[in-house]
Amino acid sequence: MKHFSRLTAGNLFLGMLLLLPAMQAQAQAQQQQFRVGFVSTERVFKEANMAKTAQVRLEQEFAKREKELQQQGEQLKAAVEKFERDAPTMSESQRATRQRQLVDQDREFQRKRREFQQDLNARKNEELQQVLVKANRVVRQVAEAEHYDLILQEAVYINPKHDITQKVIDALNSPNAVK
Repeated sequence: MKHFSRLTAGNLFLGMLLLLPAMQAQAQAQQQQFRVGFVSTERVFKEANMAKTAQVRLEQEFAKREKELQQQGEQLKAAVEKFERDAPTMSESQRATRQRQLVDQDREFQRKRREFQQDLNARKNEELQQVLVKANRVVRQVAEAEHYDLILQEAVYINPKHDITQKVIDALNSPNAVK
């Protein structure tokens, strides 16, 4: 019986030695933290080269229409000022006719301005969507490479140590960025 207990104690000790690395690995796995990162899409839209390029494209695309609207607005303003100066010397029918013309011009100006703003917003959304799609690919690459469990894009508060926005911007700006 003594022989059996020695073997058992020795086997137990040997078994413990063999299990020790596995137990340490399990303990480390349990100690690994849940990794969370944060990306500010607003910063990406402001600082990424592709977003800046999109902004320049939009400005060039809409510059002519914007200038035309400014000119039309200035002409309307000048016409209103002229009307206000000349109104006391006009007949009632001339004044009413001129007022209707100015109201019509203003209505047309406001319509063109709304259309311009809607077109600009639609194009801006298209451009930003393209940037966002590429940025999300880069976020996924960074998350996988650095073993993040969760990446947030909107948060009320985020500790700056979890902010990976600059990594994403740098990756987007690099020559071999995701296309």
